[in-house]
Amino acid sequence: MKITIHQTDQIIGDFAAIYDYCEMAIKKNIEGLHLFPELFLAGYPLADLCLQKEFISNYQRSLKKISALFLQLPSNNKQAYLMGGLDYEFDEVGKLSKIRNSIFHFTPGKEYQNIYSKQLLPDYDIFDEKKYFTSGNQSILWDFSGTTIAPLICEDMWHSPFHERRDPIDQLVELISKDTKKRKIDLVINLSASPFYLGKTKERQERAQKVANTLAAPLVYVNRVGGEDEILFDGNSFGVNFLDNKLLLQCSSFAADCKTVEVDLPRKASALSPPTASIHVWRELLHPHLNATTPPTLPSWNDQECETVLQALMFGLQEYARKAGMTNFLVANSGGIDSALVLAITKLSLKNGQRLEAIYMPGQHSATLSYELAYALAKNLNVKITSASIKFIHSTIKNSYLQDFNNPLKGVADENVQSRIRGLILYAHSNQGNFMVINTSNKSELAVGYSTLYGDSVGAISLLGDMYKSEVYSLANYINRKYNNPIPEKIITRAPTAELRENQTDAQSLPPYDFLDPILEGILSYSMDKESLSQAGFDSTLIDKVYDLYRKSEFKRYQFCPIIKIKKKSFGRGYRVPISKK
Repeated sequence: MKITIHQTDQIIGDFAAIYDYCEMAIKKNIEGLHLFPELFLAGYPLADLCLQKEFISNYQRSLKKISALFLQLPSNNKQAYLMGGLDYEFDEVGKLSKIRNSIFHFTPGKEYQNIYSKQLLPDYDIFDEKKYFTSGNQSILWDFSGTTIAPLICEDMWHSPFHERRDPIDQLVELISKDTKKRKIDLVINLSASPFYLGKTKERQERAQKVANTLAAPLVYVNRVGGEDEILFDGNSFGVNFLDNKLLLQCSSFAADCKTVEVDLPRKASALSPPTASIHVWRELLHPHLNATTPPTLPSWNDQECETVLQALMFGLQEYARKAGMTNFLVANSGGIDSALVLAITKLSLKNGQRLEAIYMPGQHSATLSYELAYALAKNLNVKITSASIKFIHSTIKNSYLQDFNNPLKGVADENVQSRIRGLILYAHSNQGNFMVINTSNKSELAVGYSTLYGDSVGAISLLGDMYKSEVYSLANYINRKYNNPIPEKIITRAPTAELRENQTDAQSLPPYDFLDPILEGILSYSMDKESLSQAGFDSTLIDKVYDLYRKSEFKRYQFCPIIKIKKKSFGRGYRVPISKK
C-alpha cells in the first residue's frame, strides 16, 4: 500500500495555512493513504482556546472550506486523507456540550466523515485533555480499498492502570478474534501530537513495535512538528514492521517532512501475540534514573544526546521567535558558563536576516577576567558586544536609599539591586532595538531560588531552565569539540560566581553541583523524600538545606519565563505545586 506521511508544522489556529497545505497536498494527486498528525486541522495543545467562541467559529468555517475543496474534485476512492481534528457537539439551544479529539476521513468528491475518536485522554504532566475532551467509545476497524486499518490517536497505544478506560489494543484483539468475516488487521496507524523529551524517539518506536507485534500488522506513526511555547514536537514519524523489528520509514527530527512509501501488508492472517503489557506512564515519570553509586550521580550525556539537546534548543528558540514575530536576540554576557552557553546556542541557531547582540554589565565586584572572557567569547562567535557599567546607577540608588530611608542598603538587598539594574538595562535595550531577551538561568538555580526576581531571572524564553549545572558543562564541552572551541576554556574551568559581592562564588551559597544536581533530580523528577535521599547515601544536613531552599523558592518559579522542555519532568506547564503551603 502506498502511504504518504504529512509531518506538518502549522501555528495553532492558523486556518489559512492549514487550508493552503491541504490544497497543496491535493494538487500533488498522490494515490493511496494520506496520514496527518493529531489535531492537524486545529493545532495542539489548544488548552482553553478550544472553548472560545471565535476560535470555534473560525475552526468550523475552515472545516467547511476544506470539505468544499474535496467535494469539488472528481470522485476517487483510491485516495483517502486522514486528518486529526476537533468534533464539536452542541445541544438544542446551540450550547457547546462535547468536544472529541477525532480522525476525519476526507476523500475526493465526497463528504468528510468522523471515523474514530480518541479513547485515552491524558491528564498528567503537561497534558489536560480530560478537562476539554470527551473520550471515544471504542476501537474500530476501518476499511480502505480492501485494506483493514486499525486507527489510534497518540495516547491510545500507551494504556496503563492510570487510565480509566479499557485498553484500545485489547479491544482490537477482541474485534479480530470475534469477527465473523474472519478479517485480519492489515495496518495500524497512529496520528499523534507527541511532545519531545530526551529519549522519547526510542520509547515511541519500542512501544509501537510491541503494538505491531500484538496485532500482527505493520504500524505507521505520524507526529507533528513545532514549538508551542515551552513544549516541543519533534516529528520523527516512523513505521515499524511486525516481528522482524525493522523500521519501514523514518522522518526528519525538528523539521516538517513529507514522505511517500510503499508498505508491504501481510498477505495472510498471523497469530496475534498476547496483549501488550500495560505501562504506567505517570509512574514512569517518577522512576529514578540515577547512576547506582553511593551517593547517586546524574548520568552523563553522550555526544548523541548532546547533539539532540542542542538541536532541540535551537529549534525551540527559533519556533518561539518565529511565532512571536521576533528576529533580534539579546543576551547578558557575564563571562560565566551559563551566559556563554546561551550566547553560543543562540548564535548557532541564527537564520538569515536575524541579529544577535550581547551586553556585558560590570559592577564594582566584577573581575577583570570576566571582562576578558566575555569579550573573547563575543569575538569567537562574531557577536557584537557592548559594555554598560552598572556602577554609577548602583551608587546613585544606594545614596538615594540612604537619604530616603536613613538606612544603608547592604547584604542581599544590595546584591539584588545590582541584578535588577542589569535586568533594567537589558530591557531598555530590548525595547529600543526590538530584541528578544534570552534568559540565562539553569535548572539548578531555579530549583533552589538562586536568582533574583526581575533581575537575572528576566527573559522571554529560557534555554537552560531544564538543564542542571552539570549538564550545562556537558553541552558546553560538546559545542567546543564540535565547533572548534568557541567558548574559552577558562569560562568552563573557572569557579561559577554571580559577582554581586567581594570574592563571591556559588559554592559559598550552594552545595557542590555534583551533589546538588542528583539531589534535585531525586526531588523534582522522582518525588524522593528526605528519607529516600538519605538511604541513597546523601548527607542528611545537605538534604535538609536543599529541601529548604527548594520549598522556599516556589514563588520565583511561578513568575519565571517559559522553559524549553527537554526532559520528562520539567518546571513550567507540567509542574504544578502551590506557592502557599506548609
